[in-house]
Amino acid sequence: MLSRATRTAAAKSLVKSKVARNVMAASFVKRHASTSLFKQANKVESLGSIYLSGKKISVAANPFSITSNRFKSTSIEVPPMAESLTEGSLKEYTKNVGDFIKEDELLATIETDKIDIEVNSPVSGTVTKLNFKPEDTVTVGEELAQVEPGEAPAEGSGESKPEPTEQAEPSQGVAARENSSEETASKKEAAPKKEAAPKKEVTEPKKADQPKKTVSKAQEPPVASNSFTPFPRTETRVKMNRMRLRIAERLKESQNTAASLTTFNEVDMSALMEMRKLYKDEIIKKTGTKFGFMGLFSKACTLAAKDIPAVNGAIEGDQIVYRDYTDISVAVATPKGLVTPVVRNAESLSVLDIENEIVRLSHKARDGKLTLEDMTGGTFTISNGGVFGSLYGTPIINSPQTAVLGLHGVKERPVTVNGQIVSRPMMYLALTYDHRLLDGREAVTFLKTVKELIEDPRKMLLW
Repeated sequence: MLSRATRTAAAKSLVKSKVARNVMAASFVKRHASTSLFKQANKVESLGSIYLSGKKISVAANPFSITSNRFKSTSIEVPPMAESLTEGSLKEYTKNVGDFIKEDELLATIETDKIDIEVNSPVSGTVTKLNFKPEDTVTVGEELAQVEPGEAPAEGSGESKPEPTEQAEPSQGVAARENSSEETASKKEAAPKKEAAPKKEVTEPKKADQPKKTVSKAQEPPVASNSFTPFPRTETRVKMNRMRLRIAERLKESQNTAASLTTFNEVDMSALMEMRKLYKDEIIKKTGTKFGFMGLFSKACTLAAKDIPAVNGAIEGDQIVYRDYTDISVAVATPKGLVTPVVRNAESLSVLDIENEIVRLSHKARDGKLTLEDMTGGTFTISNGGVFGSLYGTPIINSPQTAVLGLHGVKERPVTVNGQIVSRPMMYLALTYDHRLLDGREAVTFLKTVKELIEDPRKMLLW
């Protein structure tokens, strides 16, 4: 039985040892506060235990609890898209786990049916988690990644990014790595046992000692005469991206829904080309814009639609929607597929204003910078296949629109003018329309009006 004095002395010694361990814990926290290890901590639960990346490390006793939000990771989610879009495919991450990312810096790109959506980091810090792989489907609101807020490591601080091979799975802890090292050590110890097994002595025979190979009749090379050896052929399969899939769906949907019919005409481009030749240098000097065909054709369509409003209308359920504005979708070919950015209120713009807007949208499309606002809401489409050498073709309606005008290449052809055969620069026009809403008479009248305005551009001033 210990005396009272002895028990008191032992209690005092125990208290001193606990205080010492607490001081050691505080010193550990302070010493490692600037290291990459501590920066990856999820929280400091107490002076007695620290959780680093989900793994508990005991440091000292736990007389009281400490929590900190400084190192709490920020969740980055898939942002809202357009009303009709709820999911996309992850195109790429620009950072790896362990990389530092600045606020508003690009972290990921999501490919949708229409455009690519860029996701930026809302904070500066270290990327601690990436939840998907490229081409995975992601939905609005899902967590894309986690970023632990913090400052960039100082240059020359000696901190290094964690190697991917050193990262354990979430379900594994320190014990898993220890077991792995023990297994590796046991394998090394067991290695000499393999050497005890008898080895077959392999000697390479000399050329003279090698047996002569006998070629059976089936292995004899075919006779060169009257024989044909096919060339090797290969196939490459590539997964369709979301934009191409959506284009395929929409075009087939258009064919299955609309009662499509195409009417044709040809237009003499002489007056328009002469007009462009006279004023193109002056227009470039004053506005910096090239005087092309698309601006004039767009203006001609907006004027012709005033006489035939059904061209600019749409069917919605059992109702017909007529519009007093014309938003022209301009088909632009990009490496990823065909896109149709929209020129808003084309009826109120001048020819040069329309031309400027088409150039601006075309550049954005080819650079992959179009927004959803740029792509939605068109009421009539113009597709210019002539820039690629098309002579004749039938465009497909851009549903839910009612009509689309196809332009084709300008070719010198013999035509009859005032009883004389002359050579003129001619272009074929093709108007595909939905016969459910637009009658043949209206479609032909619309196309004929466009033809007349292009053959005599001065008439546009009279509308």
